[in-house]
Amino acid sequence: MTDETEAAATAPPPPIDLPDDHEPPEQGDGTQFRRSLVDDLLALFDDGKTYAEAELRYQRGRAGFAANRVKYALAYGLAAFGVLHLALIGLTVGLVIALAPLIGGWAATAIVVIGLIALGVMLLQMLKSKIDDIRNIYSDKAP
Repeated sequence: MTDETEAAATAPPPPIDLPDDHEPPEQGDGTQFRRSLVDDLLALFDDGKTYAEAELRYQRGRAGFAANRVKYALAYGLAAFGVLHLALIGLTVGLVIALAPLIGGWAATAIVVIGLIALGVMLLQMLKSKIDDIRNIYSDKAP
């Protein structure tokens, strides 16, 4: 291979020339209409307006899609919370029923209630520590 054929083989292909409304004016006898800067600016303005309208439609579509998904996610989350709540009620009743023959009904109820209160207090303490962390971020005092 010669240097010219190697250069031609490694050169990138020329860009594809797609037809559009903004073709350069034909070279001819000079009687052809030549576009002015004003025409180019008007075309640029029209293209920008078209782009803005398309972008607005696209973002509206995205927002509608997201709102639809949030609506269903909220519904599924509430349904899952309800089912979990029912399962925890069943667990509580089951614990009372399981402990009743061993220690009696009132003692079983007391143990389950005290256990649930202790769990609730622990969760409230964990919640308070997280809220305090958030407050410390926005307070002027150093932790």
